Amino acid sequence: MELLDVLRDISQRLNTAGVPSPSVDAERLASHVLGIPRGEVLARAHRGGELDAHHLEALEALVVRREKREPLQHLTGNAPFLSFEVSVGPGVFVPRPETESMALRAIDQAQTLAVGEHGLRVLDLCAGSGVLGIAIAREVPHAQVTAVEVSPEAFGYLEINSQALAPENTLVKEDLGSFGAQSLDDSFDLVVANPPYVPKDLVPNDPEVADFDPPLALFGGEDGLDVVREILGFAPSILRPGGVIMIEHSNLQGESVKALLHEAGFRAISTEQDLVGRDRFTQGFLP
Repeated sequence: MELLDVLRDISQRLNTAGVPSPSVDAERLASHVLGIPRGEVLARAHRGGELDAHHLEALEALVVRREKREPLQHLTGNAPFLSFEVSVGPGVFVPRPETESMALRAIDQAQTLAVGEHGLRVLDLCAGSGVLGIAIAREVPHAQVTAVEVSPEAFGYLEINSQALAPENTLVKEDLGSFGAQSLDDSFDLVVANPPYVPKDLVPNDPEVADFDPPLALFGGEDGLDVVREILGFAPSILRPGGVIMIEHSNLQGESVKALLHEAGFRAISTEQDLVGRDRFTQGFLP
């Protein structure tokens, strides 16, 4: 069967199923099954290439799952982030492009922060798949990155991804309360966090999120900010004076997070936007 016809058929089916980017998903699924880059899939399709029965069967099985809105990243086993890819699957939050804006800003901050005798120390809280800590480690080689994650499922992916992409990172499997209680030596220069921030009664619109992302990584209490408050309860004790904290949140929570940072003693607080111009993270400096 001609590959171009297969791609068109899959795209139509995914569109009917409500998938937001049906053509792209069709091409990426074909890329995964064929083991070739997406660009080569398109080139082969427009050259009149065909898909053999074995590949067609494997592709069909994935398309059926995608029609049920299982995340594309679960089907391919990986998710792109900046210039690299991480392994993902059930039990770990799939990294979003929106988080790339905070990663880029964190890299900028890490590159400009003064380094003391202890070196540049970075803390990634609610690390999940590890993308923030990995991104910083790859771009700022002198940074000493510690990543903290409590979920056993997510920690497994954190280990896999860190070993492959940033093997020098220190990984801690612990809940935030325990970690904060033991880390009171103002030794970190930069703290980044992408905590759960969805209010508990808010059901995400996308089935990929509502049905497949782990609730532990999504929901943050009544107003979505319980974990943010927990982080800010100990962050001033583990940051050195002049240190920076960055916390991701929804596009509706910027003012609330600003107020929480101010209450926690941070100054020069600002909310910054993601790559499409929506409020996405707030940062503050410890005096």
